[in-house]
Amino acid sequence: MNKTDSKSLSEVNESIDPSKSKGGWRKIAAFFGPAYLVSVGYMDPGNWATDLAGGSQFGYTLIWVLLMSNIMAILLQSLSARLGIVQRRDLAQCNREMYPRGMNFVLYILAELAIAACDLAEVLGMAIGLNLLLGIPLLWGVIITFADTILLLYLQKLGMRKMEAFIIALVAIIGGCFLLEMFFAKPSLSEIATGLVPSIPNNTALYIAIGIIGATVMPHNLYLHSALVQTRKINRDDASIKKAIKFNFIDSAVALNMALFVNAAILILAASVFYKSGKQDVASLKDAHQLLAPMLGNTWGSHLFAVALIAAGQSSTVTGTLAGQIVMEGYLRLRINPWMRRLLTRLLAIVPAVLVILIMGDEMVDSMLVFSQVLLSMQLAFAVIPLIHFVSDKQRMGNFAIGIKTKTAAWIVATIIVLLNLKLVYETANDWMKLTDNALVKGLIVCGEIGLIVLLVLTIVHPFRLKKREASINVHKQLQTGELNISPAGSFEKIAVALDFSSKDHRVIEYALKLGNKDTTYVLIHIVESAQARMMEDQAQDYETLQDNLALETYVRLFEKQNQKAIGVLGFKNRTKSIANIIKDHNCDLLVVGSHGHKAINDWIFGETINSVRHLIDIPVFIAK
Repeated sequence: MNKTDSKSLSEVNESIDPSKSKGGWRKIAAFFGPAYLVSVGYMDPGNWATDLAGGSQFGYTLIWVLLMSNIMAILLQSLSARLGIVQRRDLAQCNREMYPRGMNFVLYILAELAIAACDLAEVLGMAIGLNLLLGIPLLWGVIITFADTILLLYLQKLGMRKMEAFIIALVAIIGGCFLLEMFFAKPSLSEIATGLVPSIPNNTALYIAIGIIGATVMPHNLYLHSALVQTRKINRDDASIKKAIKFNFIDSAVALNMALFVNAAILILAASVFYKSGKQDVASLKDAHQLLAPMLGNTWGSHLFAVALIAAGQSSTVTGTLAGQIVMEGYLRLRINPWMRRLLTRLLAIVPAVLVILIMGDEMVDSMLVFSQVLLSMQLAFAVIPLIHFVSDKQRMGNFAIGIKTKTAAWIVATIIVLLNLKLVYETANDWMKLTDNALVKGLIVCGEIGLIVLLVLTIVHPFRLKKREASINVHKQLQTGELNISPAGSFEKIAVALDFSSKDHRVIEYALKLGNKDTTYVLIHIVESAQARMMEDQAQDYETLQDNLALETYVRLFEKQNQKAIGVLGFKNRTKSIANIIKDHNCDLLVVGSHGHKAINDWIFGETINSVRHLIDIPVFIAK
C-alpha cells in the first residue's frame, strides 16, 4: 500500500520524540497525552444532561451503565490508537482508501455535521456556564465563545505538548470541582456500590440508560485519537510499535477512567442532592445549578458546577476543531490555514445557536443540546464500523491486526451502540413527524431514515464484498520526473527555483532554464511544512521531510542530465522567510516561482507566498504561469 499521502495533523505529526526523553518514566510519559485530549469529549456539556436525569430520577441505580459505557469507550479508543500507530493514518484517510468517492463524500458530510453538533454542545455549555457564574446573557455568552478561536491558534503555535498540558489542566479543574462537590454532598459509599449491580427499574430508566450509552462514544473522538497518536515519533520495527500500542492503551485507560469519574460524579451528585430530596425532575443544567446552593447549604457547590461546565466546554471545543481538521484533510485532501478551519467550525456552531436564541428564546437551549446529541448518534455507526474493519484487516495491520476475541468484543460493542443509537434516531424522527402535518416534511424525514439505513448497510458490507483498492495519494499531488530538453539561455549566474512538487514545477523549470545559460547554477528550493520540520528544522526525520528530500535530489539529477549545475535546498518553518533566507545565503540573482493559481479570499484560506517573498528580497522575481 502506498503511504505517501499527506500526514494527519501535519503541523504536529511526529513532533514529539519519546526516545529523546531521559529516564524510563519520562520515556513512558512522553506517550501520554493524546487520550486526555480525547477524554474531554466524554465529559462535555452534552453528556451532563443524561447524567443529571439518571441521578435525579433513579438515584445510584444507573452507575453500572456508566461503567459499561466506559469499558466500551476504552476498547474503541484503543482500536483507534492502534490504527494510527500501525498504519500512520487516521480513520478519515483510511476511509478514503476503502470506500467509493461518492460514499466518502457522504461520510465526510456526516462527520462534519457530527463535529458541528459537538461544537454546538460545547458553545451552549460554555455560554450556560458563563451565564450561571457571571450572569452574562446566553446570547452574549455564545458570541464570547467565538474568541477561543484565537486561543486555539496560540496553543497550536506553542506545540503539541503545550496544548496537551492546557487540556490536562482543564480536565484537572473539572475533576477537582466535582471532587469538592462530592465532599459537600457526602454521598453514601454503600449505596453507590449498589449502583454497580445491573438493573433497569422501568422503561424511563431504559431510555435514560440508552441516552447515557449513546452519548458516551463520540464519533469525532475516533477520528481524533487515530491522528493524535501520530504526534509521537516511533521506530517502525515490531517491538517499538508494540510498545507504543501498550503505552497508548494505558494512556487511554487512565484518561477515560478520569472521564468516568466526572460522569459518575455528576450522577452521584444528582442522586445524593436531588433524588434524596424528592427533586426528581432535574434534567437541565440551569436547574441543577440553581438548586445546588440551597440544598448543599453553601454557594460553593453551584459556583464549582459552573466553573466545571466552562472548563468542559472550553476543553472540548479545542479538540473538536482538531477533529474537523482531520476529517477535512483525510476525506478531501484539503489542507487550509488553521485559523480558517477554526473559524469555519466555530461559525457552524455559533450561527444556529444565535439564531435559535434570537428567534425562540433561552428556553430552547436544552432542546438544542438534545438535538446535538441526536446528530452525533446519527454519525456514530459510520465511524465505529469502518474502524473495526481496518484494525481487523491483516493485510493492512500485519501482526498487529486484532485477534478473534478482541474482534468479537468490538463487534458486540458496535452492535449495541449502533442499535441503541438507531433507536434514538428513530424515536426522535417520530417525534418530529408528530409536530407537523406537512406530507413533504414527513416524506423527507422518512427518506432520511431510509438513506441512513442504506448507507449503514453499505458501510458494513462494502469491505467484505469489494477488493480493497490501493491508495495512490501523494503528499504533493504530482511529481514531474520527465526528461528536461529545453535549451538554456540567459546571463544570470545563480537562479533560485521555488518548487512545490506539483504539476506546475515543469513550467517553472522550463522558464528557469530559458533565463540561464550553461554556466548558471540553479538553487532548487522546497519548503517542508510538516509539524516536525517546523519544530526541528534540518534535524527533522519525519516521512514528509525524507520524501521531499528525495524528490529534490531527483530534480537535481534531472538538471545534471542536461549538463546544468544544480543544488537542492530544503527550507523549514515560515515559508516566505525561508525562501528569502535561502536566496540571500546563496547570493541568487533571480527567483523563478510558479503562480499558485488562486487569489483574493483563497489567499487567506490556502496561504499566499509570492507577494510576501518579493518584499523580503532585492532581486527580480519571475512568475511562471
